[in-house]
Amino acid sequence: MTAYLKDEEYMAHVGHLIDTTRVQRLGEITHHYHSTRLEHSINVSYTSYKVAKKLGWDAKSTARGGLLHDLFYYDWRDTKFNKSHAWIHPRIAVRNAQKLTALNKIEKDIIVKHMFGATIAPPRYKESWIVTCVDKYWAVREATLPWQHKWKNRKILRLKIP
Repeated sequence: MTAYLKDEEYMAHVGHLIDTTRVQRLGEITHHYHSTRLEHSINVSYTSYKVAKKLGWDAKSTARGGLLHDLFYYDWRDTKFNKSHAWIHPRIAVRNAQKLTALNKIEKDIIVKHMFGATIAPPRYKESWIVTCVDKYWAVREATLPWQHKWKNRKILRLKIP
């Protein structure tokens, strides 16, 4: 998905963040088995941005919060945080994001609450709800990528009906 690179408004909001070393490091970490954390973060950010923009909501905060929602550098499957990862990683991500840029209240809420469903506290802002839902969508889509290719390239059995 590289359409985001051609979207001037989107890139004006997050391009400078994507280019930072801290965000680029996410490209070295596998996230949902078949994607990197950078790919996932951009997928969530750009999709969420387009939804927020279409609805006339705060697209800039949505894009920025979506990009930074998983700004952590460990593989949760290989750490002691495994069982509490859903609660811990958003707090680590918001701290890392604040080292990178100033965050507004919507962006902070997006990052901290994006795991709602696996955690108790619901998102406070409508933009946070967008990122929360889009994050789940991309997690499933990225994790099932090989099956998607198999399904797309399947041979359809055509029966002749008399």
